[in-house]
Amino acid sequence: MVGSSHEALHRIFQKDPGLLTHALQRVLGVPFPETREFAAMNVDLTEIEPVERRVDTLLRAETDEGTYLLVVESQGEVDGRKRGSWPYYLSYLYEKYRCEPVLIVITQSAATAKWAAQPIQLGLRGWESLTVRPLVLGPENVPVIADEREAVRDVPLAVLSAMTHGRGRNAAAIPESLAAALKTIDRDSAAVFVQFVDSCLVDPRAKQMWRDLMTAMQYFWRHPLAEQVRAEGREEGRVQQCAEMVLRVLEWRGVPVSDAVRERVGACTDLDQLEVWAQRAVHVTDAAELFVEA
Repeated sequence: MVGSSHEALHRIFQKDPGLLTHALQRVLGVPFPETREFAAMNVDLTEIEPVERRVDTLLRAETDEGTYLLVVESQGEVDGRKRGSWPYYLSYLYEKYRCEPVLIVITQSAATAKWAAQPIQLGLRGWESLTVRPLVLGPENVPVIADEREAVRDVPLAVLSAMTHGRGRNAAAIPESLAAALKTIDRDSAAVFVQFVDSCLVDPRAKQMWRDLMTAMQYFWRHPLAEQVRAEGREEGRVQQCAEMVLRVLEWRGVPVSDAVRERVGACTDLDQLEVWAQRAVHVTDAAELFVEA
């Protein structure tokens, strides 16, 4: 189970390595060569036992133009120590594998993204011995995918969009379109993406909305995180929780909820019926349609 946004932001590329090169091409405009094969590599770059150096994610990309090592660093905040460690990572990897290393930094912070994108130059000014230019993916360049059709066209990028914008003002605009897009891919992949997104949603409103949508669509229950939600449901009363979820999903989707609908949902004590209404709440355009039997 992914336990933090830091972990999720780089581990998603272990789940879907193609998303990394796709993001470089579509978001940053970097003409990365077509990749035939990806392979995960050991992230431990320690040379001398007392000095431990470890990258977040390391992938080998086999392309028609040669082999590249993709070094992915999840960065939460500005850290001046990276001025020394990032050049070390790249030099060490090149010396060990004789493959071209590419540094990609991913962050949820616009300020951190701006800092990370600055070239690291070592040596005499104007005659630098070493220059490192990180490629940065963050909320300033990863698009906000809040349109369902766009999310369906590129589900992995829509997932990355939700993750990188999970702390910002756009966090709550993405879950509904992404939830609909997840229905178009296989359930196992969707369930993994659900967990990554959940780990990155820091905005409380967006996180609750995401959990409600995923619960209604029954993806959420395939992960260990579901046990936590189930436990919370037992403590608070699962019937009441499910009824509140139905109304929240409608409200967040902008569907007007009349007093009559609110009273009928609130008065229902049949958990199975409430779960049916929860699934319908994700799709209906009129709240009264909750109660229309097929």
